[in-house]
Amino acid sequence: MAVYERMYAILCGAVSDAVDCLESDQGAHAILLLKKALEQTEDLYVEE
Repeated sequence: MAVYERMYAILCGAVSDAVDCLESDQGAHAILLLKKALEQTEDLYVEE
């Protein structure tokens, strides 16, 4: 799988999970999920 495809999958998964958290009033957890995904995709980008 190409790096951009992995980055896209990570971010889409995190956005979906964050939306679920926001819908159930877990905003702080949503922020953590998005920050983690951002860090993962930045690391992938820098590695490539």
